[in-house]
Amino acid sequence: MEKKPARLNLPKTALPRIYRIDAEIASGRFPNSDGLARMCETSVSTISRDIEFMRDQLFAPIEYDAGNRGYYYTQKTYRLPAGFTSAEDLLALGMAKSILSLYRETPLYEASANLLESIITPIASDGNRDWLENRIVVPKIASAKVEPDIWKTIVSGLKENRTILFEYYGIGDEEYKKRKVRPYQLLFDSGVWYLYGFSEERKAIRLFSLSRMKNAVLTKEPFTLPKNFDYKDSTGDSYFGVFSAEEKYSFKIDCYGEAVFYAAERQWAKDQKITKNKDGITITFSSTQYYKVLQWVLSCGCNAIPRAPKEFVGDWKWHVKEMGKLCQTRKS
Repeated sequence: MEKKPARLNLPKTALPRIYRIDAEIASGRFPNSDGLARMCETSVSTISRDIEFMRDQLFAPIEYDAGNRGYYYTQKTYRLPAGFTSAEDLLALGMAKSILSLYRETPLYEASANLLESIITPIASDGNRDWLENRIVVPKIASAKVEPDIWKTIVSGLKENRTILFEYYGIGDEEYKKRKVRPYQLLFDSGVWYLYGFSEERKAIRLFSLSRMKNAVLTKEPFTLPKNFDYKDSTGDSYFGVFSAEEKYSFKIDCYGEAVFYAAERQWAKDQKITKNKDGITITFSSTQYYKVLQWVLSCGCNAIPRAPKEFVGDWKWHVKEMGKLCQTRKS
């Protein structure tokens, strides 16, 4: 009687790696431990344990071919069964594939989608594939396209800690201007990829939208990554996207109507506090993301009124006043 693998409590971090190994062996390319370790970005010893696990616990017909210096399946049509894969694992993979669609306009998408598909295909049967792909959906958002050469240059700069030269069309600019940047991190926010790094021209950390770059070149100049390079340290522990500043503000905002539900169901900052008032709620928190908070309050229309800080209230009133003027002067 053919042995069938039992449902095993496999570490979730190992599942994608094991299915990548399965796909490589099934391809007939005779992968070896060194190559698999590089592909999976892990150690040779970990790959050896995975191979042993597949052979001894999952009964995969794996053998080593000395002539080709790699592994192969003695049963040419063999693929790992889905019997030991839990419903939670399938759900996680389905969600990952849906979330990946957010990156469709970047060079990251194709390679990631192919990798994920190689994991899903052998474990998703005809009966569960439909819900896996069509019942977990992330709606599309407006996104900015990134050219492959821009992406490749920046990723190389990040990996090798080397400065990058490019031409950039910033907000308020009338033409492209040359920039020289030490790349620290890639950030993704609302459909747009940003480079977070040190601008040599400004002698300060800046954000650059990848979609507004051209003619990017990787220089031979190395740089040392500073201890305080991490973008997350600049947000003041608030969660309003990528834009931030050096000064930290204490915000107090009254919310009414639909804004009550919108504000209360999310965690906007680490120190966020919500109290009920006569007509709605009052939310308080601290943040360095001044203009992103202003953008959020304005998006709530008449259902959000800022109370502090003073300069923030003044900026909000100015925008409301200017919108009122536009309504009067541009009546159709």
